[in-house]
Amino acid sequence: MTKSDIKNPALAESGRLRIEWARQNMPVLKQIEDRFIKEKPFQGLRLSACLHVTTETAALMRTLKSGGADVAICASNPLSTQDDVAASLVVDDGIQVFAIKGEDNPTYYKHMDACLDHHPMITMDDGADLVSTIHQKRPELATEVLAGTEETTTGVIRLRSMERDKVLKYPIVAVNDAQTKHFFDNRYGTGQSTIDGIIRATNRLMAGSHFVVAGYGWCGKGLAMRARGMGAQVIVTEVDPLPALEAIMDGFRVLPMAEAAKIGDIFCTVTGNKGVLRKEHFDKMKDGAILSNSGHFNVEIDIPALEKMSRQQRQIREFVTEYTTTDGRRINILGEGRLINLAAAEGHPSSVMDMSFAGQALTTEYIVKNYKTLEKRVYNVPREIDEKIAALKLAGMDVSIDRLTPEQSKYLSSWNEGT
Repeated sequence: MTKSDIKNPALAESGRLRIEWARQNMPVLKQIEDRFIKEKPFQGLRLSACLHVTTETAALMRTLKSGGADVAICASNPLSTQDDVAASLVVDDGIQVFAIKGEDNPTYYKHMDACLDHHPMITMDDGADLVSTIHQKRPELATEVLAGTEETTTGVIRLRSMERDKVLKYPIVAVNDAQTKHFFDNRYGTGQSTIDGIIRATNRLMAGSHFVVAGYGWCGKGLAMRARGMGAQVIVTEVDPLPALEAIMDGFRVLPMAEAAKIGDIFCTVTGNKGVLRKEHFDKMKDGAILSNSGHFNVEIDIPALEKMSRQQRQIREFVTEYTTTDGRRINILGEGRLINLAAAEGHPSSVMDMSFAGQALTTEYIVKNYKTLEKRVYNVPREIDEKIAALKLAGMDVSIDRLTPEQSKYLSSWNEGT
């Protein structure tokens, strides 16, 4: 029996079909998998992953196993697991899975420990929880790890902080910062899937609503774009003058959160920081305001503060908790403040994750080939990997592009040709 802790192995057939559906729209990863089957670049290597256990992640895990890796995976968020997918990975692929949708915090960390009991030689993170756990609680494992990868902006921020403090015990490659990841996954994936999650959870009309986007990074840009496309009047809040200026130039209204709180109907935080929506904002919100988060952790909304100022709370819909304040206003939190695109929906579309997870697969191969020369720091994905993924994606979409002529290449590389 494969080591695992999942909801129900009997769900495997449903998961297998959903994985098959996702893989039909992941041609880049399929091409990489076909090569990995022949070359076995990960033969003899143990890999532990802390990722959202979704259909697209399952495609990545299968690709890595096809390349010879001995894989274990746990969830990177208590609400993001698709239980039928977890079952299929265990039953059909013999992959160790420790993930159950809706697991409580003790179970979440128990599953992370179980994944680390695999004694990984490579770690694959979405939020840097595996790396943090190794460094803080299980440092003896660090000597066995060759290197790791990180999938999210939040995780990269944490890891670069560890690098600055000179406590990082092994090299990490920031897959999140690859252009084929954040340009597309963060912008188009987060944009569409977050709107999908909010609508599934609430069934509210977006058109005509005041939609507040907290943070105008790549995720915020995608979310604002999609909300506007649904007819919402979009307001952006920021702490950085450059993205705030960009939001204005993109045609959005920019306000401090203290002002946006008064008029917002739907709020979504995508900052990667804590306490973005706080008591002083709750005090100003309309009756019926809807609050959601599509950043990695559930600390962006100060839910404990809302609980203290409420006289009643109830689950009014699946994924919707209604808090009634002492003055009678109702404020609704979606998905317990966790990633709404995974709590109430299915996460990013497979065509977007095709590029992100192609980056994971090729970066893992890069690590195996180059770990001996890597220092204990955070690295960017090599440009040639980004370009290869983009080229494979275009080929998968049956799109051709031009090539530079020899004369053009010479002109671009010279300094002495003028007008």
